[in-house]
Amino acid sequence: MPDGRHTEGPTEKCGVVGVSLDGRDAARPLYYALYALQHRGQESAGIVTHDGFQQHSHVEMGLVGDAFEEGDLDSLNGSTGIGHVRYPTAGSVDSSCAQPFSVSFKSGSLGLSHNGNLVNADEVRTELAESGHAFTSDGDTEVIAHDLARNLLEADLVRAVKRTMSRIHGSYALTITHDDTVLGLRDPQGNRPLCIGKLDDGYIITSESAAIDVLDGDLVRDVRPGELVVLGPDGDGFDSYQLVEQENTAHCFFEHVYFARPDSRIDGNLVYDVRRELGRKLWEESGVETDVVLPVPDSGRAFASGYAEAAQEDDADVEFAEGLMKNRYVGRTFIMPTQDARERAVRLKLNPIRDVVEGKTVTVIDDSIVRGTTSTQLVELLNDVGAEAVHMRIGAPAIVAPCYMGIDMASREELIAAGKDTDDIREEIDAASLSYLSIDAIAEALDESRADLCLGCVTGEYPYDIDGESTDRDVVRPTIDGAQAGVASDDD
Repeated sequence: MPDGRHTEGPTEKCGVVGVSLDGRDAARPLYYALYALQHRGQESAGIVTHDGFQQHSHVEMGLVGDAFEEGDLDSLNGSTGIGHVRYPTAGSVDSSCAQPFSVSFKSGSLGLSHNGNLVNADEVRTELAESGHAFTSDGDTEVIAHDLARNLLEADLVRAVKRTMSRIHGSYALTITHDDTVLGLRDPQGNRPLCIGKLDDGYIITSESAAIDVLDGDLVRDVRPGELVVLGPDGDGFDSYQLVEQENTAHCFFEHVYFARPDSRIDGNLVYDVRRELGRKLWEESGVETDVVLPVPDSGRAFASGYAEAAQEDDADVEFAEGLMKNRYVGRTFIMPTQDARERAVRLKLNPIRDVVEGKTVTVIDDSIVRGTTSTQLVELLNDVGAEAVHMRIGAPAIVAPCYMGIDMASREELIAAGKDTDDIREEIDAASLSYLSIDAIAEALDESRADLCLGCVTGEYPYDIDGESTDRDVVRPTIDGAQAGVASDDD
């Protein structure tokens, strides 16, 4: 289960990328793409390439800029490869789970980058260990790699992937190298994003289209849920195999609310436009007339822009202002040994502009409230600099349950909204008023039905069978090679 390391705000697990190019070394394009995906993971970064004869790997802890030097990129030969940035929500917080994960076996070399979380990793690991597989980490990516390697001993590439899909369950967006072939794979319900891009001299598969943009490429389309994409040699097109078809998807709505870059397109939607639309709906559902609307930087900015625009269209006399300044040099590694230091951390990261706030009623727009720590301290800060009243508006429904799909969401005990109604939370954070966006508004903004979204963290009902949790619909088990693939009940 996610361990809830953060003080406030959920964190998505990983970013993945894979490229196949025409004669050009893949290392630098992968490196630039990982920079574009850095927001998806800051714990480790790595690249695996293949030059047609052997596999090359460089994986280090830390940010992309710290993990690679010029010489490291020079040593990563080959025009095909994959990359990964990681934030751990399953497995150890050390180099043993850093990715891409590499393995060599009788049928060649494998590299694997994984975004997501399996719900039956322990079960599959036990089965593989009993058949002689030796594991070097406790992460679920190595489980996928070993299962795929086992299947490649008995089947061709596409059939081997189908067999692995029938055994693993949960959320996954994968980029894979099998020798010098690059593959992309998305789980049957499409929980995690994955897309295909065309470059001048090849193709790219990646978590977000922003990584395609940084390489001056063009977005082709999203990888479909249950689809395997195989990039051609020398960047020559790609082949598609729809390995699994399922009645419903389970797209993670939090990608649009929080995780993804606003300049990325995911499942046909520009994230920035979605967030502005969510802000507009927030005004429609719970608008309150105040003097000034303030976004919590940076994730609240697009919401607040849409909210203020909708308010002004309704002739509300409200100003949109950047009243909270973010210190970009205070990161996760900030040392907070005492409670006083922990409380001071918010002031170090976010400082209100007194002249924007003093003597005014304020509406603060944020993307989510998880534990409530940041929201409580923000209200206090704004009151301290003279706000007459502080209203909180949240661009997502209340988070009432943990995530099992690869998001570092707190346990129920740590979630401020678990077991409390909105007025209880309003009292706890000391806001003049508090309102969350409705689930229906999320579905409308994404132009998707609720049945095609993963809403587990805001309903407590999951689209996957998870031990001890309920499901929000009958689980339609995908048919793979004529066999029913059971959805596992073990959780990580």
